[in-house]
Amino acid sequence: MSQQANPRGTFLKIADMLKTWTEAHPESGELPSLADVMSDHKVSRGVALRAFAVLKQEGVAEPVPGGRWRIVRADQQVDRRPLEQRIADIITADGLEVGQPFPSASALAERFSVSRPTITKALEKLETAGVLAGGGQGRVRTVCAVPAREERS
Repeated sequence: MSQQANPRGTFLKIADMLKTWTEAHPESGELPSLADVMSDHKVSRGVALRAFAVLKQEGVAEPVPGGRWRIVRADQQVDRRPLEQRIADIITADGLEVGQPFPSASALAERFSVSRPTITKALEKLETAGVLAGGGQGRVRTVCAVPAREERS
């Protein structure tokens, strides 16, 4: 009778390997994708998700929009505000004025390391709020209003 690997605890071993990977790659801000973990370790999606859940529980990683996982490092500040607020900050940070074109969804997706559909949803919220105008396929979004920054306590 051949010995089979015990599936219990496999996700814990993968979580430990991912923790080791984060220590070996201090320059990286993201963990390998779920698909990469499944492929590299020859495990199911459920096992890989359980490994990521362990990392989240231990405070090593957190999910980000677009299905990726961000590494949480004690020495790094991470902006956890909603994406639409961070995108709205581009108007003041880049010195954009009313009527000027806003960066494309592709450029924003690269800038924030999220998928284009995620960016599109955030841009739609800004359009609804009256901060941006236009949009849609092939059309350039423009700035309608400069958002007021709220004071934080």
